[in-house]
Amino acid sequence: MDVNAMKLVGAGLAMIGSLGAGIGLGLIFSAWIAAIARNPSAESKFSKIGFIGFAVTELVMLICFTVAMMIMFKG
Repeated sequence: MDVNAMKLVGAGLAMIGSLGAGIGLGLIFSAWIAAIARNPSAESKFSKIGFIGFAVTELVMLICFTVAMMIMFKG
């Protein structure tokens, strides 16, 4: 295999983490909606926690994307 093909394989492997981030986002928002449906008066408390969970999960996806781009375009 040539170097270009190996870079693409490495970038694809680096993006595997985004699969977990996508699943995590689905779980976060489904739990968030269920929590608000059970206790609407505590929506502001759930919103803070939901946004923090969303931000952390998105950070994981952005790190995977950044690593993949570094693998593809460096060297």
